[in-house]
Amino acid sequence: MARKRTGAEHVPSYDKLMIPVLNALINLGGSGTIEEVNEKVYELENFSEEVLQVPHKEDGSQSEVDYRLAWARTYLKKFGLLENSARGVWNLTESEIDTKQINTDEIVRHGKSNNKSNKKSQDETSTTKIEKEVEESLEWKEQLLNTILEISPNAFERLAQRLLRESGFVEVEVTGRSGDGGIDGKGIARMSGLLSFHVIFQCKRYKGSITPSQIRDFRGAMQGRADKGIFITTGNFTRDARKEATRDGAPPIDLIDGELLCEKLKEFSLGVKTKIVEEVEIDEDFFTKF
Repeated sequence: MARKRTGAEHVPSYDKLMIPVLNALINLGGSGTIEEVNEKVYELENFSEEVLQVPHKEDGSQSEVDYRLAWARTYLKKFGLLENSARGVWNLTESEIDTKQINTDEIVRHGKSNNKSNKKSQDETSTTKIEKEVEESLEWKEQLLNTILEISPNAFERLAQRLLRESGFVEVEVTGRSGDGGIDGKGIARMSGLLSFHVIFQCKRYKGSITPSQIRDFRGAMQGRADKGIFITTGNFTRDARKEATRDGAPPIDLIDGELLCEKLKEFSLGVKTKIVEEVEIDEDFFTKF
């Protein structure tokens, strides 16, 4: 059943999220993945679970908050305050930023301005380019997640197995069977060739949110069987589920939601191909110098 987008009016607009994004990166030491930045914004802004669960599209997997945060990051990047690497890490371009001196209206105006002298290109303003960049990012992830949702649960487990192997895990096995507490596989994570950790993983291939009770059930199944757990889903995790995963005194569980899953599949080129397209621009000012 498609989720209704009720509550979207309570989600801050992208320009209102620019300062929180900068504050989040400052709190993270100047850099962070999309997941880390978004999580820190949730924390700093104290968003309610109702706001976090508002979907961008009725049948989409991305939340409205994350969609608007993508817009905020893109505008900040165009303004020169942020940059991002090919591995999806975002960082501040300046080590010292006073967010109280930041004028978000100026950033929006800069993003919307058309700096091209070519009058024929005025139909594609900087705003259109930003929108295109954000929408293309959302589009391929939605397409990828919808494709994964069409495969069988067993196929999804094997995909998770391949992803963990590509990430450096060894002896990764799919062991999923009924009555095993949701454990779908196991493996060994090695660090620097010296330390190793036994890991078990669970896969949930569906739309929707993973709740704290599902995290607790998984942890109960992993007790005494592994050092760490990994929960992989095409959906997302509620804030309380994320808190439960890192609760003090309990075995830690790493979480991979649909957003991070897409990024990792792209990073390792697993079913995702990145094409480099040549873009040619004419420098009209060059010819005026002759």
